[in-house]
Amino acid sequence: MDTLTASSLSRLQRILTEIGPMAVGFSAGVDSTLLLKVAVDILGAKAVGITTVSPSLPACEKEEARALALLLGARHWFVESAELEDPRYRENNERRCYFCKSELFKILRKEADALGLASIAYGAQRDDLGEFRPGMVAAREAGARAPLLEVGLGKQEIRGLSRELGLPTWNKPAMACLASRIPHGTPIAKEDLARVEAAEARLRGEGFRLFRVRARGSEARLELSREEMGRLNDPELRERVAEGILASGFARVFFDPEGYRPGGGATFTLSPSPGERG
Repeated sequence: MDTLTASSLSRLQRILTEIGPMAVGFSAGVDSTLLLKVAVDILGAKAVGITTVSPSLPACEKEEARALALLLGARHWFVESAELEDPRYRENNERRCYFCKSELFKILRKEADALGLASIAYGAQRDDLGEFRPGMVAAREAGARAPLLEVGLGKQEIRGLSRELGLPTWNKPAMACLASRIPHGTPIAKEDLARVEAAEARLRGEGFRLFRVRARGSEARLELSREEMGRLNDPELRERVAEGILASGFARVFFDPEGYRPGGGATFTLSPSPGERG
């Protein structure tokens, strides 16, 4: 471990020691996995991972959270969350994440109190500051700590530190809840989330790593990472991908020639590329 990485780890360990017993919002992503790993190393059983479960969480991510918590030796709970019962969340405006995170932190606080843990924490990091993140407002209101951010760690450093610590998530692609596949202004429905989850499971089964199936009702737009877009030059694979998405409940599928881009679900412009299936 190089000097810079060791220094970052030391600072994170120090701040977690200062915070003390905590409930950690654990999504099984790169950031929260590192946070829970180091918290367990420092606090042992006084660091508990909490994964909230709702229709916006893919089943594969729930299972990965279970497996990772076991690997880390962490105490870990799944708790049902009810953000879909909030009409403000279902409305799906630009503040959707605020209402989602408000529900998360309410659950974290309740679980922390029940377990006798003084603090709640989540995996926000430095790069989040450059984006519109209404969920961070909810975190401040709830008094949630963001140790990775407090230490000043960004995504690149978190991946590097995760690799040094042997975490399998060090190179995990960016993830987001299934609701992020629905453009703002389109109400969120369980049926749409289920279609997206099924379609993305098909892509995962074909070995794709970084992708999104953006949905508006019965129409889907597929975004692939630029590194993987070339795979669709194989007509048989392209056919399987299209058929898989259609079989998931979509009536039409479009391949986006611009590829995957973070935040692409905020708007939804169908841009058919040659060979689209309809």
